[in-house]
Amino acid sequence: MSTEEKAAGRTVHCVKLQKDLPGLTESPWPGELGKRVFENVSAEAWKLWEERMKMILNEYRLMPWQKEAQELVAKQMEEFFFGEGSALPPDFVPEQSKS
Repeated sequence: MSTEEKAAGRTVHCVKLQKDLPGLTESPWPGELGKRVFENVSAEAWKLWEERMKMILNEYRLMPWQKEAQELVAKQMEEFFFGEGSALPPDFVPEQSKS
């Protein structure tokens, strides 16, 4: 059973995409932020975040295990999902994956 199939049993009103969608199967981050993401972010929006996070780590040349990197990623994640203007524009169309 895929992650999407497991998540299909749990729906959240996604703060990023502003609609009811399948949620994550487990908390993706430790602590209070991880709990908020788990309760308010869809699996689809989390995939968008993973792409953004890769870009952030590469742009700043960060190592994910470094405390400074984790703090920056947490701050960016908070802004991405819960900050001002965090919802995508109504006419946003995600890039089609090249698979």
